[in-house]
Amino acid sequence: MISLAAVADFCRALQAVSAATLVHDAGRILFANAAMERLLGYDKQVLLGMTPHGWAAEGFSDELQRYGFLCLAADGELPSIEVEALTGSGARRVLEIKAQRVMLDGQPCAVLTGQDLSDIRHVQTSLLDVGRVLYQIVENSPVPTFVIDKSHRITHWNAACAHLTQREAVDMMGRDDTWRAFYPEARPLLADLILDGRVDQEGEHLYGKRCNPSPHAAHAYEVEGYFPNFGAYGCWLYFTAAPLVDSHGRVVGAIETLQDVTRRRQAEDELRRHRTELENMIADRTAELLTTHHELEAFLENASVGIIATANQRIQRGNKKFAEMFELGDASPHGLQTRDFFTCEADFEALGRTAYPVLSQGGSLLHEMEMCTRAGRTLWVQLIAYVANPTEPTAGTWWLLQDRTEVRQAQRELELNYERLKLTNSRLEDAQNQLLQSEKMASIGQLAAGVAHEINNPIGFVSSNLGSLRGYVEPIFSLLALLRETPGEDLPDAVRSELARIDAAVDLTFVQEDLPQLLNESEEGLSRVKKIVQDLKDFSRVDHADWQDADLNAGLDSTLNVVMNEVKYRADVRKDYGALPPVRCIAAQLNQVFMNLIVNAAHAIAERGTITLATRVEDDWICIEVSDTGSGMSEEVKRRIFEPFFTTKPVGKGTGLGLSLSFSIVQKHGGRIEVDSELGSGTRFRVWIPVRGAQA
Repeated sequence: MISLAAVADFCRALQAVSAATLVHDAGRILFANAAMERLLGYDKQVLLGMTPHGWAAEGFSDELQRYGFLCLAADGELPSIEVEALTGSGARRVLEIKAQRVMLDGQPCAVLTGQDLSDIRHVQTSLLDVGRVLYQIVENSPVPTFVIDKSHRITHWNAACAHLTQREAVDMMGRDDTWRAFYPEARPLLADLILDGRVDQEGEHLYGKRCNPSPHAAHAYEVEGYFPNFGAYGCWLYFTAAPLVDSHGRVVGAIETLQDVTRRRQAEDELRRHRTELENMIADRTAELLTTHHELEAFLENASVGIIATANQRIQRGNKKFAEMFELGDASPHGLQTRDFFTCEADFEALGRTAYPVLSQGGSLLHEMEMCTRAGRTLWVQLIAYVANPTEPTAGTWWLLQDRTEVRQAQRELELNYERLKLTNSRLEDAQNQLLQSEKMASIGQLAAGVAHEINNPIGFVSSNLGSLRGYVEPIFSLLALLRETPGEDLPDAVRSELARIDAAVDLTFVQEDLPQLLNESEEGLSRVKKIVQDLKDFSRVDHADWQDADLNAGLDSTLNVVMNEVKYRADVRKDYGALPPVRCIAAQLNQVFMNLIVNAAHAIAERGTITLATRVEDDWICIEVSDTGSGMSEEVKRRIFEPFFTTKPVGKGTGLGLSLSFSIVQKHGGRIEVDSELGSGTRFRVWIPVRGAQA
């Protein structure tokens, strides 16, 4: 036995060592410095009470014990080992252990030093994960991509690149003749030029003026070229390449991406052809316009609408219809001030403010307003205006004026009738939606009542029979136990032999153990059936069709159970319910809203996904969130989802009324529905309901 006094000086020296250090003999720990105490998470008294291998995690204790014995038996420093330590907090940490034998008080002792490798392992694992993610990004990218190393050998050749070039990755990986996939003769690719730093010297020679620096990435270049060997008729490719650098800024490779722009090129060629045809057509039409100039003059003079030309707020020319409309008689409109034909100065200035921004930019104006004749009679006039010379907006303006006084009166009548029809139609739609909702919930209510009636009766007598059966079986088992405890010589020979025969035939011990379990499982199954029936009744709330206080968390749960068959094969359901106060509502109608949102979320998930149901209270409002990891919606679909009869489902799969009815129900409750969605990123609906009901 080594005395602690013998190692005191040695231990004081080890206490000053920054590395975690522990000293032990064959059976106990003699010393652990402060660094080792912090590393293992035990105080000195606990450590000194352990065996030398007592702090090792399960599966490593024996290895550490063998290592300690080997150290005590061997002279010199041993190779290091890695073990997992179980710290005082219960955490597991990976340690690198080194041991050296020393002699204290004439007895061999082992000095162990430990280095924590947990953080290093975490960093290594993280780097491996990042590498795998980057590989998947390149491999799964729809953009054809390949990567070469500093030796010009291919290290990545993704599936899109294989599809474009018709060369599989297994045939290309490791090769330094990437040009064979693109050209019939050897020549460097853009990635090769970037890797060698020869873009400026050879880029123009190989690609002409089409090789340009990329505006999106530093030191990257982009080129567009034609490749006759791709596809049946060749194709145009837009390709970009950029260098890959290490942490010291050294170029260690290059990445190149390819995009098929053949359709764009074809569209540009077609556009040029159409442009040529259009220019020829314009030339022909110009000639026709020159020949019809006099005819147009006659047309303007005899047109059925008033036409005037103005400059500097005075009329320069006016046709006969203008003179007739504004009751000029035989007087010429030339030289008259334009402001004289407005009912007030404010109307004249308002037209100027409206027309100037449009006409000053060379555009045309369409406007309607009230004007007056020279005799003082008011007219409702439609004005069409455009500048005589778009390049010189101050040169003058042409105005076309049409008397729409009678049309205006008729239009006002139509607008009034239209507003009445809209109001009536809105009321009819609300009534129809409510009728559909009432009929649907009534049907569900009748179904729930029928299911409850048809199932509860057999459930009742099955449950009663199971209870009776348990009451019959337990005395029988007690009798069997009594017979087994009775000595064999106290029983008649016939009874003893018959009891042995029955025991051997049916294994009474197993039956006695298994039968109570079977009865318990049967009773549990009956309880689950009762729960399903009760959830169906709670969902329809046939007995609560009026406004009352309800638990929305319970409503969500009952609705989820009703539609679980639609959900369980598509998604996992996560719940994040907050504590909610009772809410003044029509529970059956809100359950219908929940059902529509949950079913839509399930239908939006193509493969296995997640649906999250969450509730919370904010001030006097309840927020119910239904989110999914499905396909999401485009902006166009998101704008229309609450329109009646709008659906993205195939014909026969949906009516397009679910979200429209849900919107109406939430509005009826004084709430609102919000939706956040991005195509490919899932959807989140938020339903806000006031705690005290719609009236509050």
